[in-house]
Amino acid sequence: MARAKKAKRSTRESGSGRGKDAIALLKADHRQVEEWFEQFEKARDEDRKQRLATQICNALTVHATIEEEIFYPAFLEATDDTDMHHEAEVEHNGAKKLIAEIEASSPDDDYYDAKVKVLSEMIKHHVKEEEQPGGMFAEARKSDMDLDALGEQLAMRKSELEDAGDDGDEPPIPRGQKSRAQPGRMAKSR
Repeated sequence: MARAKKAKRSTRESGSGRGKDAIALLKADHRQVEEWFEQFEKARDEDRKQRLATQICNALTVHATIEEEIFYPAFLEATDDTDMHHEAEVEHNGAKKLIAEIEASSPDDDYYDAKVKVLSEMIKHHVKEEEQPGGMFAEARKSDMDLDALGEQLAMRKSELEDAGDDGDEPPIPRGQKSRAQPGRMAKSR
């Protein structure tokens, strides 16, 4: 049985998103953004900082969207854990506000680096909450959630959002949102 479980885990964690279970896909996103935050901290060139901050903000926007549209509702339905669900949603809302501020500014702004650093700290806290023993991902694994099917749904939606964002414009409009005009969000200047 341990061998079968290990084989199942290795197949679901391979690839670039397809074939991963939901938790493996979400954790891979976490690791990628952590790497970009580390690169941002070491960067000295303003153009590099801007590119990294844009990558981070876009990746977090897509990640939050797929969690909110697919993973969180499935988690809530399977576990009825409203406390954990609501806390995750509130953390996302705080991060989205800071992302909007970062996207509306540039490395020339006095508070730019500080905002990216605070976003990094917020995301580290959120990731810890999701990944820790007894956290959302552990609870999801214990539940009857079909993590493989959810992983496929997450990967497909993530691909849609990334493809829509490849036009060089702002990240795509999340499902259910009527326009890109959001409170506190300004168009990027190029």
